[in-house]
Amino acid sequence: MCVTWDQDKCCHAGVCVGSLPEVFKIEDGRFVIDAEKASEETIKNTVDRCSSGCCNRLANNN
Repeated sequence: MCVTWDQDKCCHAGVCVGSLPEVFKIEDGRFVIDAEKASEETIKNTVDRCSSGCCNRLANNN
C-alpha cells in the first residue's frame, strides 16, 4: 500500500501521528510515512479518520 500526504490540505490535527507514530512521524522537520510498519487495515483505519482528508491510500498494482 502506498500512502500519500497533501501538505496544503493538512490541518495538523495529529490523528495520524497520534494513532500510528511508527508509520506517520516527523523526522528532521519532515513528515515521513513508513507504510511497512503496520498492516494495511490498520493504516486504512487511520487514514479514514483524517479530518482534513490530506492522507490518502493507493492500492499497489502488483
